[in-house]
Amino acid sequence: MNLRILFCMVFYLGIVLKSQAQYAFKTEVSGKGPALLLIPGYSCSGDVWKETVAILSANYECHVLTLAGYAGQPAIDTPVLKTVKGDIIRYVKDKKLNKPILVGHSLGAFMSIWVASEAPGLFGKIVCVDGVPFISALGRPQITVDSVKKNPAFNPELVIRNFQNLPDKGFVDQTAMAMRWQVQDTARARQIAIWQYNSDRKTLATTLLEMSTTDLRAALKKIPQPVLVMGSIYQTKEQSERWLKQQYEQTPDLVIKVADSKHFIMYDQPNWFITELTAFLNK
Repeated sequence: MNLRILFCMVFYLGIVLKSQAQYAFKTEVSGKGPALLLIPGYSCSGDVWKETVAILSANYECHVLTLAGYAGQPAIDTPVLKTVKGDIIRYVKDKKLNKPILVGHSLGAFMSIWVASEAPGLFGKIVCVDGVPFISALGRPQITVDSVKKNPAFNPELVIRNFQNLPDKGFVDQTAMAMRWQVQDTARARQIAIWQYNSDRKTLATTLLEMSTTDLRAALKKIPQPVLVMGSIYQTKEQSERWLKQQYEQTPDLVIKVADSKHFIMYDQPNWFITELTAFLNK
């Protein structure tokens, strides 16, 4: 066979295989049963769900994602989250998953809402763990995407430059200290800081911008399936419930539960978390 023709065939095959198999996230699959997609939060590895999967994999096939650019995964071109959204939908179709349940923490909850509102017939129940459809308006329902974009602090070039200029020295220590506002355990805080240190700095910047300037509140009405929202304490339990109801106001089938916890509920209140989660899944 002519070498040029052979090369073209191999090159074409490589493109086809890449297009069929490559997604904007790494996936680890374990367990047997109905499919369940677990999406971690900002900068985190899918290992954030390790203890959760250890329990759920007895009854569910758990597909655990780690998004591109996070926790050591190769970065992709922007817009990252929009690409991830499309790839999650494509992944479910490619794998022929039957209405997989979505479980997302923080940014992962935002992504769960986004994919479910775009392809509502493709997914089953949704669990949003301390995540909202429009983070910029949390506690400030009058905020709009336009008002966020007009804020000089959200200038994309400035945000990206600030992230890229963060020094490596002291990064983990300082981030771990800051993470104590989001998780009780110091070892957990340090692990989250290490995941963030191993994340692509531009991805950290652009995904923060993407989430902060994407309002999914109106899209909630497109989601017919049951949605469980697990919230942490924002000053008081009453305030948490009020803010979450504002955010999820247009959700047709909604349950809100608030834990006595910081942001990483599955770490701070593991027994409460798994009890509420399994009860919702078993309904």
